[in-house]
Amino acid sequence: MLKWHILNYWFVCVCVCVCVCVADSLSEALKAITVSTELIEEELKPHLDAVLSALLEKKKGAAVEIARSGILPTLAQALRSRSSLTCQVALVVAEMAREAAVRDPCIEAGLVTALVPHLKSDNQEMLLNTGRAIGRICFDNSAQQDQLVQSGVIPRLVSIMREYPENDPLVNVCLLALCNLADMDSAREALADLSVAEVLTFQLKRAPDAERRHVILEVLGSLGESDTLKLQFAESGVPEALSEMIRGLQGGSDPHDLCSIKIASTLIVSLLLGDESMQKCFGEGSGLVYQDVLSWLQSSNTQLQLSGALAIANFARNDSNCVKMLDLGVVPHILTLLEQHVDEGDVSVQHAGLSALRNLAIPATNKVRMLEDGVTERIKTLLRSDMPPVQFKLLGTLRMMVDGQEEAASVLGKDAVLLARVMEWCEAKDHAGVRGEANRLLAALIRHSHNPEVIHAVTKADGVRHLISMATSEHVIMQNEALVALAIASAIGIEPMQDPFREAELLPTLQKMLEDPAGAVEVKFSALGLICSLANSSVMKEEMDSLNMRDSLNKLTDHGNSKLASQASSVLAMLGDSS
Repeated sequence: MLKWHILNYWFVCVCVCVCVCVADSLSEALKAITVSTELIEEELKPHLDAVLSALLEKKKGAAVEIARSGILPTLAQALRSRSSLTCQVALVVAEMAREAAVRDPCIEAGLVTALVPHLKSDNQEMLLNTGRAIGRICFDNSAQQDQLVQSGVIPRLVSIMREYPENDPLVNVCLLALCNLADMDSAREALADLSVAEVLTFQLKRAPDAERRHVILEVLGSLGESDTLKLQFAESGVPEALSEMIRGLQGGSDPHDLCSIKIASTLIVSLLLGDESMQKCFGEGSGLVYQDVLSWLQSSNTQLQLSGALAIANFARNDSNCVKMLDLGVVPHILTLLEQHVDEGDVSVQHAGLSALRNLAIPATNKVRMLEDGVTERIKTLLRSDMPPVQFKLLGTLRMMVDGQEEAASVLGKDAVLLARVMEWCEAKDHAGVRGEANRLLAALIRHSHNPEVIHAVTKADGVRHLISMATSEHVIMQNEALVALAIASAIGIEPMQDPFREAELLPTLQKMLEDPAGAVEVKFSALGLICSLANSSVMKEEMDSLNMRDSLNKLTDHGNSKLASQASSVLAMLGDSS
């Protein structure tokens, strides 16, 4: 036991002595460098060795002590002199700059400007040390980063990766530098002329680990926000490289690989936001990226399902693509995906799937085919969703499906379950978007069906008051849709509508619209059309007289819009003839 205590005491003493020696040697080295009047390499080298040794041994406070010693201008001078010590000096600066506290002193001493010219060196070790030093000093310093871009480092970083593509430490330094600079517009402009996509895709394919992949993906993501670079990426095969990477990683459970899949698939969706890049990836339905996106819809990976649905929605931004995708059978895949997520599924996937269906349903020919394929019946299963984003998209998709489709509007307009749910959503107090879409679907069912049974079903479900409320919306398009729907309903059968109209105070509402000096002309036109329909009812006519509607119409005959004034005169004459 005594021997053990003696050994332990000896070990502690040795450690203390070593630390003291390191401290002494660092202090002596700093003092020697400080008092040097000339940069004589033979004299400086042992002192630089001592400084570097203290940094590499992670001596506590060494970097701050070096910065405070006053040797930084000497180091900058050594870098400018391009001596045999330059590489070692760059390494000293790189190791010192690990400490955030010394970065500003390094900048003030002119170390960055002294280092930048060395990025043109043909010595790979010098490039590595210089890149690390600059990267650490300028980390999270936007002013310095902007100066770096202005000094032309961007083309050199790309050139280094082209010249030494197999030097992993050096490539990594360049990638990290691009990652820090890629959010800057000036950096993106500089990269636009450099064909950087080819360099990045090459490195992506040979990335040795997830960390390297993630850095490259982050650079691609930042640069891909530029429309110019989006198109370059598409033309240089970036989306295909990302798809290939995803294929290689699918099926595994490694969290790093799953993270790579998420970043890459999200990046592909982002690149599809550019019209030209999207069209190139689509390739008339035979593009590699489009084919992979279809397989994502059938994947068990929720992230890929989401990205797949979002990508389809992006591809479906023009009619020709929509028609082609329907021919290629994309709709059943989306419907199956939605059905997988009906109960306690992923809200984002549901939202994205419905967005894709809505876009696909825009061309009139697609609506007919999708209705024949039973799309509306299958997506109605989502009516039980309690999630506002899903409700919002479902309502919008159903509204798009019935647009110009009389039969579909008639079928849905008589569906008691659908109407009951729509009525609930018409009163959604916490989500204006859901409330607005529910009202618009209600109006669309009447406008596109012109069906007495639909009007009866809507009236029975207490939908009239929602349409009248919609007519006072702040959005002109919604006001017009409501007024047209009410005009159609009253023209087809006014008698059953009389009581609901009176209870909901429709005529006073119309009178306010006509008299509102700030009201839109098109809304006043629609209001006049509705008054014409209502005038066919003696009950509604009596109410108009009691409200003195003629006075309101009279004022409108002097409106600055001649067509509106003429229409008001016609309605006024019609009311006079029927009295």
